[in-house]
Amino acid sequence: MIDRKNTTKRMVTLAMFCAIIGVLGMTNVGFIPLPLVKATTMHIPVILGAILLGPKAGALFGFIFGLCSMWQNTFNATSIISFVFSPFSPELDGVGDVLKSIWVTMGCRILLGVVAGLLWKLLKDTKLKRSLSLPIVALTSSVFHTITVMGSIFLLFSEKYAQAKDVAHDAVFGLILTTVTASGIPEAIAAAIIVTALALALFKIVKYEDPKEE
Repeated sequence: MIDRKNTTKRMVTLAMFCAIIGVLGMTNVGFIPLPLVKATTMHIPVILGAILLGPKAGALFGFIFGLCSMWQNTFNATSIISFVFSPFSPELDGVGDVLKSIWVTMGCRILLGVVAGLLWKLLKDTKLKRSLSLPIVALTSSVFHTITVMGSIFLLFSEKYAQAKDVAHDAVFGLILTTVTASGIPEAIAAAIIVTALALALFKIVKYEDPKEE
């Protein structure tokens, strides 16, 4: 009976987070256009969901995040570097570029959910209070996501990035660093605050009896 009750709770919570991420991803609430790149709030429910349900669920949430990002940058491309996040972009050259784009838009987002879930599993049984361990997980996961995405763009698309921005190739690293600072830091701080507040509240509501580790 307990296992069935736990399973039902988990499925409802899983569906709820999938819906939230999907709604955010299809609106400008999830992706906020900036001059250099689209800032995002999508990482927040991914991190929160991974903390509540584990790294496997986090991978699913990250996958949905990636699909939404792909959709936005394919059908609502407001940034001149939207091609990085859309494997269907005509600006990509060959299968190699398509695979690189899939990695940036899908792989990095799936990793976000996995890392957030694993970090929480690592810290939740330590002596750290939840009010401290939660922001650590959220902040670290968000920074990891930003560095992974922007680092992948630098390593895989630096030449195309320079062409899109009409700058010298040597200037790409500085632009990437500016983006990390301008959007990555606020995203990380927002994640730390919001995830901590919501997780502390949800832990009291979404409480599983004899939960099994994911």
